[in-house]
Amino acid sequence: MSRWKGLPESLDQRVRQLVVQLRRLKDHSGLSLVSLAARTSYSKSSWERYLNGKKLPPREAVVALARVCDADPTRLLALHEVAAQAWGAAAAPEAGRAADPADPADPPDPGGGADATGAKEGAPRPAGGPRVRTGSLVVLAALGVVVVAAVALLIVRPWQQDAAGRGTADGAAGRTAGAVPAFTHRVGETFDCRLTRTPGGLSAGRSRTTTAILGSGATGWDVVEAQCLLHHHGYDPGPVDGIVGENTQRAVKRLQAGAGLPTDGIVGPDTWQVLRR
Repeated sequence: MSRWKGLPESLDQRVRQLVVQLRRLKDHSGLSLVSLAARTSYSKSSWERYLNGKKLPPREAVVALARVCDADPTRLLALHEVAAQAWGAAAAPEAGRAADPADPADPPDPGGGADATGAKEGAPRPAGGPRVRTGSLVVLAALGVVVVAAVALLIVRPWQQDAAGRGTADGAAGRTAGAVPAFTHRVGETFDCRLTRTPGGLSAGRSRTTTAILGSGATGWDVVEAQCLLHHHGYDPGPVDGIVGENTQRAVKRLQAGAGLPTDGIVGPDTWQVLRR
């Protein structure tokens, strides 16, 4: 069994869930990083980055890992879809960065560098880093201005709650187009549920997601949405507090059992389909 490095604390929970599942699959197969590199078109150093949360693996790499480990890639691809959304939202694109040639995004591993356990193998890589072009600096500076402006807008126009506890921007009814409030929770705070039928299915107006992965300890508006929908279908998740606890997991398992889904207590794309009916 591999002795994995701890994942970065800043890693989004949705990306973390994908990496943990990939690690488990790799450990269960008994394959080393060298073996993975030999059986796929991705280098050993690429797998080291993917499995330590340093870089989001491409969709093709997830499929390749499932194939060599004789596993069904369906659930992994669902996790990858939401992880890619989280990764893209959290990391600004790096302008001017050269594409690596080994796999679609990574350089070949000449035998140096750290493996998944952090141990060094082979000779160290030559010192030196990529040169930064003046044009790249200009683009990065412009991105910085945009980020600062966005933060300032959030400070000036904070997300408020109306008397019913429903999130509204500047107190206006409903969500402002494109507005995504930060989820904050105070001890004992709960939220009301007002369900409507929309073209996309049943909705409590808290989130429009149909793909978010909600496991134990997950928090946020997606959780509030799921708890409201569980209540509607007759499965009591406990207080609608935006936190996946034991009561919510039990309610999800009962819903999944009634729908003929695997009863893992995790809200994923298949469970959302049932909730939105």
